[in-house]
Amino acid sequence: MYSVSGYGAMIADEARMNAYVAAMRQAIKADSVVMDLGAGPGIFALIACQLGARLVYVVEPENIIQLARESAVANGFADRIVCLQDFSTRIQLSEQPEIIVSDLRGVLPFFQRHLPSIRDARDRLLSRGGILIPHRDKLWAAIVEFSERYSALVGPWEKNTFGMKLDAGRRLVTNSWLKASIKPEQLLTEPNLWCTLDYYQVDSADATAEITWIAKRSGIAHGLAIWFDSDLLGNTGFSNHPDRPDLIYGQAFFPLAQPVELASGDEVTVNLRADMVGEDYVWSWRSRVSEQGQSKKIKAEFEQSTFFGAPLSITQLRKEAATFVPRLNEEGQIRALTLSLMNGQRSLQQIAEQLMEHFPGRFLQWKDALSEVSELSRKFSE
Repeated sequence: MYSVSGYGAMIADEARMNAYVAAMRQAIKADSVVMDLGAGPGIFALIACQLGARLVYVVEPENIIQLARESAVANGFADRIVCLQDFSTRIQLSEQPEIIVSDLRGVLPFFQRHLPSIRDARDRLLSRGGILIPHRDKLWAAIVEFSERYSALVGPWEKNTFGMKLDAGRRLVTNSWLKASIKPEQLLTEPNLWCTLDYYQVDSADATAEITWIAKRSGIAHGLAIWFDSDLLGNTGFSNHPDRPDLIYGQAFFPLAQPVELASGDEVTVNLRADMVGEDYVWSWRSRVSEQGQSKKIKAEFEQSTFFGAPLSITQLRKEAATFVPRLNEEGQIRALTLSLMNGQRSLQQIAEQLMEHFPGRFLQWKDALSEVSELSRKFSE
């Protein structure tokens, strides 16, 4: 979930916004029905109205949608904008949109429920022959020399002023990826295409492919940089290639487990996977560095995954075992009682009073109980 200032930074990204506006100008006609999917504050919806759309659906599950409502009124578009605070996979529309505009990516298009949401909206909501903006993203990768950022990442776990052994922390951070700003001079290889997401065709939320590069110069390989080029509509789009002006997305940096010295002509192969698990992705990157020449002697091999980048508590793992027999703790009992009382017959105040009665040691003030009830109401009531 983005902050309001984060959404502001997106609106202020001129290269991104200009490309989207140019694509929307090509697609939107006077009688168009448009959906702004994952709308945030609804800037695309407002632009759609400005371009003449007859009806615009704003679909956004978070409370930022209230800003879209207020902006619709302030700009005189309240009669053409319909705001739906929900996930797109749960909505029904009175009219099918002819155009769906979205930017559900994070640093990369493989982000949370982006692809399942696009697939559902395309198959269930978009009119026959309708337009998706964007219609395609291409993901590129290159091996990079990134010493300053790599040192900042692993340094605290390799050497500290207390003389402590913190190797376990180093293992965790090198099995995680991060947002970065890569400069073109940091590329040790030419970029290679990893995968293409054609949103008219994409069905799986996962991706896997092996990429091979030949080092174009000598240097220290610290990791893998990934970015995307977006084709919004026709020839209109943008790129966050390191040699382009910075965009809000940045690039993704996947560190190697250890830096590797490359000579010009050395071969680097990475098998890169993105697998959706639950609400987000597990990334895996298996790397091999080989010397140039006939022998192709292996200089380094690493197998990394964000699965190994999260601290795992033995206590919590035990609770996830198939053989574990669970029993609700006090927090679970509070939630279970609260949800059972949300049967359409009691106000939040009445439910909060019952919580106070059942758990007097947990809620010292009535407002504390009401806060707990209100939070569950926000998530689960209708």
